[in-house]
Amino acid sequence: MSPDAVIAIGQQALWVMFLVSLPMLGVALIVGLLVSLLQAATQLNEMTLSFVPKILGIGIALVVAGPWMLHVMMDYTIGLLQSIPHLLGS
Repeated sequence: MSPDAVIAIGQQALWVMFLVSLPMLGVALIVGLLVSLLQAATQLNEMTLSFVPKILGIGIALVVAGPWMLHVMMDYTIGLLQSIPHLLGS
C-alpha cells in the first residue's frame, strides 16, 4: 500500500466526517446564536435556556438528515471495502 493511497483514504475519511457532522453542527450553531441573541435582548442568563433548544434542534436535524448521513457513510465504507484488493496490489 503506497503512501499516496493512505493519504487519499485519510482525506476521504475526513471529508465524510465533515459531511456527516455538518447538519448537526450547523443546527447547533444557528440555534445557539438565536438563543444567545434572545438572552442578550431579555438579559436572561439561564444555562438550560441555551442547552435544551440545542439538544432539540440537533435531535430534529438527526431525524431529518439521518438517512442521508447513513447513505454517505455506507457509500464510503462500501467503496473502501471494495478497494481493499486494489490497495493490496492483488
